[in-house]
Amino acid sequence: MKLFFHKIANWEYWPFQVLYVPIYFLWAYYALKARSVFFFNASNPKIKNGGFLMESKKQIYDLLPKKYYPKTILIKENSQLETIIDELAQKGICFPLIAKPDIGLRGSGVKKIDTVSELKKYNERANFDFLLQDIIPFKNEVGVFYVRHPDENEGRITGIVYKEFLIVIGDGVLTIEDLIRKTPRFKLQLRALQKEYGDLLQRTLAKGEELNLVPFGNHARGAKFIDVSHWITPKLTETINKICSQIPEFYFGRFDIMYNSFEELERGENFQIVELNGAASEPTHIYDSKHSVWFAWKELARHITYLYEISAANYKRGFPYLEHKAGMNQYRLHLAQNNKILNF
Repeated sequence: MKLFFHKIANWEYWPFQVLYVPIYFLWAYYALKARSVFFFNASNPKIKNGGFLMESKKQIYDLLPKKYYPKTILIKENSQLETIIDELAQKGICFPLIAKPDIGLRGSGVKKIDTVSELKKYNERANFDFLLQDIIPFKNEVGVFYVRHPDENEGRITGIVYKEFLIVIGDGVLTIEDLIRKTPRFKLQLRALQKEYGDLLQRTLAKGEELNLVPFGNHARGAKFIDVSHWITPKLTETINKICSQIPEFYFGRFDIMYNSFEELERGENFQIVELNGAASEPTHIYDSKHSVWFAWKELARHITYLYEISAANYKRGFPYLEHKAGMNQYRLHLAQNNKILNF
């Protein structure tokens, strides 16, 4: 009950469908203006459906210069383990590594794989295509939201979120599970963590010992999001523009980036892109607990407006909106994919 009331009192935990109720009306307004519910298709013309539905992470990675993201291979559903091991060796990807669905859902199905036996289990359970990637060696992660109007040579950063991982610190007395239970944000993840770690949660950490239970910055998996939009500087904007200029027809989305230090990131050094998200991107700096739901709605509305304006401009350039029948088919495929991943 305590957790239930905690979720009610803190809007950042509200279900997606509830949080977005006011935004649906704004979407309907822009859909009427565009005469297409699926106007987002034109936002990023080189990404399937603009990056809103059924977009392949591997196809998006292929649009990026290879130096900007970790070594990655695509594993098709029902692949043989021996074939996967051979591909890893050819690509030079070693354990531990990250496995995640090629068409994802808010961090679901993402797992750190330490051994061949864990990879075997993941492969046997996965009823979808998935990616295997090198572990990114940098300790910090941010989400950088970027927009550029098609008539502009350079775009701008509209928000930055810093991601604080689900890390517990031992005191030499409490078990890992006890430490998890001390923080409501972590406790909300307890059931999933029990399923993943089992009896390991009964281990007692030494005083000062840190353990990162979810080594990727996803809000739905317990990461704390902190709005650091004040980090936007001309130098960082220049660096992000330099990256985006190398991505064909990219205008709207969020980079999730791991990096060593902010100063190096500003200079474009010692970082890698975890993912590039397109039209479905959220301005995730809204999930900072210091912000009100009114702030969140204002920022969501601002970014939906950017999405419409960019899509409309690209439509005038000859990039089509998605036809209704095709869009509904993509939506049905999207729901089926989501069910696969959630059941996984």
